[in-house]
Amino acid sequence: MKENPDVSPTKPPRRTGVERVVSVLLPTLYGPFQAVGYLDHDRGVEQVALVHGHIDSDQVLVRLHSECLTGDAFSSQHCECGGQLAAALHAVVAEGSGVVVYLRGHEGRGIGLLAKLRAMALQAEGLDTVEANVALGLPVDARDYAVAAGILRDLSVQSVRLMSNNPAKGEALVRHGIQIAEMVPLLVPPCEDSITYLRTKRERMGHHLPHLDATAHLS
Repeated sequence: MKENPDVSPTKPPRRTGVERVVSVLLPTLYGPFQAVGYLDHDRGVEQVALVHGHIDSDQVLVRLHSECLTGDAFSSQHCECGGQLAAALHAVVAEGSGVVVYLRGHEGRGIGLLAKLRAMALQAEGLDTVEANVALGLPVDARDYAVAAGILRDLSVQSVRLMSNNPAKGEALVRHGIQIAEMVPLLVPPCEDSITYLRTKRERMGHHLPHLDATAHLS
């Protein structure tokens, strides 16, 4: 029997959202975590949540950490990302439970690694981090937190104590259905190489960084 050329085979519907793929014990310098791996079907990006201890549904200590190769892996002093990641992992273990969601695809506030390096080159010429992105024709902050909310829902988390200095991050989670019980400051001591970047985040992006008031001696 010949196939009817006018009838195309039915394709399975495209999957959306996040799918839990694997969970495995991950010993770290800070303590043991369960590494829960996810696939973000909307973007084709692999994601991971590090879960320590038994987490409840409410008021869970959580860090949403944007991927930063230069800070997290290379200990760049240009930003505070590496220090914040270490502090968050330490805080979760000290608390006895919590979650660090490591958000891949957030490099350079969502513009990507090469664009971030290009922006850093412009900053070395005198532009601040906001001006550099704009000069490149890129958004100041292109991050989306839908996948983070999806991961938290999969972990049965309904409300969080969010370790962040960025009010916009908390507002984004609320828009995606995760309630904010508390914003927990995550302040890393600045250095000469990071102070201009941090002051720009406070003055132009609304980050809550009160510890910078004591850094007038840094240029």
